Amino acid sequence: MSWPSPGTISVTSPDLDDRTRMADRLTADHENEAPRIHVTGVPAEAVELALVCHDPDAPIPFGFTHWTIVGVPADAESIAANSGREGPNSTGGSAYYGPQPPHGHGDHSYYFWVYALSRPVDGEPTREEFLRDYADAILEQNRLIGYYSR
Repeated sequence: MSWPSPGTISVTSPDLDDRTRMADRLTADHENEAPRIHVTGVPAEAVELALVCHDPDAPIPFGFTHWTIVGVPADAESIAANSGREGPNSTGGSAYYGPQPPHGHGDHSYYFWVYALSRPVDGEPTREEFLRDYADAILEQNRLIGYYSR
């Protein structure tokens, strides 16, 4: 299966510049504040947006999921916890869980993926379930990347 190109969708944040170190306040070691995510250029045929924050550098199979939100209206200009339904993270919770890599493990990458979907998501799937069950519904995707180490 081929994944869609970024197309016109753009993902930014007033709390995080792309490919820079994340502020301490966004991490689980500090305030655990979820970054504000802004989205523009959503294709007109999109019916819903989803967000997944994932750390592929975590030393566990499939990496670590920090945040999932589904059911975000396609016309949303920003994504926050109350924008849709928060799904499971890798701690077993269903809220944003900020970066907290192992001490001395080096920089970890935190990908904030936004997906424009052609059909709505049912329930609150895990990251793996979402990618498996809705890959065919992804019209466009793009991401914002932050880095953090302890």
